[in-house]
Amino acid sequence: MKSIFSDKYDRFRRCMIAARKEAKLTQESLARYLNKPQSFVAKYENGERRLDVIEFILVTRAKHEYTRRNQTCL
Repeated sequence: MKSIFSDKYDRFRRCMIAARKEAKLTQESLARYLNKPQSFVAKYENGERRLDVIEFILVTRAKHEYTRRNQTCL
């Protein structure tokens, strides 16, 4: 599906996908953490919908918190 958004938003979207994968989160696990359906994550990652500022903050915070909680001490 072709995105209706700008090239800049497409780069942002790809960064969001990479950050989720770097945090070792699936779409489903991130959605569960956010108390949203998996389709919420899929749609913004596929460019079917945009994240507003508040959603961006919540998603970013969730990724950070998940990563922090799942780090192992050496």
